[in-house]
Amino acid sequence: MFIPVLEGLRIRRRGSGRPRSRPDRVRGDKPYSSYDNRAYLRRRGIKATVAQPEDQRANRRRKGQAGGSPPAFDKTQYCRRSAVERCVGKWMQHRAVASRYDRRDYIFNGTLTVAAIVIWLRDTVQEPSQQTLMPHRTTFAS
Repeated sequence: MFIPVLEGLRIRRRGSGRPRSRPDRVRGDKPYSSYDNRAYLRRRGIKATVAQPEDQRANRRRKGQAGGSPPAFDKTQYCRRSAVERCVGKWMQHRAVASRYDRRDYIFNGTLTVAAIVIWLRDTVQEPSQQTLMPHRTTFAS
C-alpha cells in the first residue's frame, strides 16, 4: 500500500510547471519500515524518517557487524509526523469522512474540504462561553 500511494503522489508547484512526483522526505510509523519500502525510497532519492520496530533492531544486533548500520533516524522530524496524525484524527470525527459514503472522488474531496473548514472554524473561533470578557482579577485584602 505504501509504494502505490507514493507512485500516485503529485505535489503541485507554486506557479506554473508540472507537479512534483517525488517528495523531499517521508515520515511514517513502524509498519512502513520494511526493507522493500526503504529500498524504494533510497532508489528514488527520498529521505525517510520511519521508526524501526524492535524485532528489526534485534535482528540487526543479533547479526553483529554483518547486520549493517541502523538507518538514519531524526527524532525532530519524526515528532512532526504527529501533526498529520492529529489532522487525520480530527477528520475521522466526521462520520461522512470516516465511513466514506460518497462513491465519486470529487464528491469525497468536497466532503474533506467541508470537514477541514469546520475543523478550522472550530479551532480558530472560540465559543462565547469560553471567551473571557474581562480578565479575572484577584484582589488581596490589605
